[in-house]
Amino acid sequence: MAKERGRSVIASNRKARHDYHIEDVFEAGLALTGTEVKALRMGRASLVDGFAHFSGNELWLEGVHIPEYLNGTWTNHAPRRRRKLLLHREELTKISHKIRESGFTIVPLQLYFVDGRAKVEIGVARGKKEYDKRQTLREQQDKREAQRVMRERNRR
Repeated sequence: MAKERGRSVIASNRKARHDYHIEDVFEAGLALTGTEVKALRMGRASLVDGFAHFSGNELWLEGVHIPEYLNGTWTNHAPRRRRKLLLHREELTKISHKIRESGFTIVPLQLYFVDGRAKVEIGVARGKKEYDKRQTLREQQDKREAQRVMRERNRR
């Protein structure tokens, strides 16, 4: 069987970019079981309720839903179990110093395969206020409106 090349996205957390100001982004490996990898290869996962936290010196991902593998037997995994994130010590130290500040959290942004290995993109983020969310939506709407006007002007 040929080796996989490139990056294939499994799940993306679009709501996180709406709800948080993303400060730093890191790529982390995941410690998964066999049935979890098979379920991910089928393209099934949800990052909506996911978050990461430190337990001792290790970073753990919780709330990420990877449904059970359909053809799995008694060795199947629990869909919302804790999963260990694999990062270098320097990255873990940098993240832990950042989240000690008030208002910071760690949210998963994307789940994907890179050259056959499951990776998760995590972001150190600060929550947005309600008026920040409205302002962002207004800016996006203005940008779309300007592009529409430019398209119509170019057609003439």
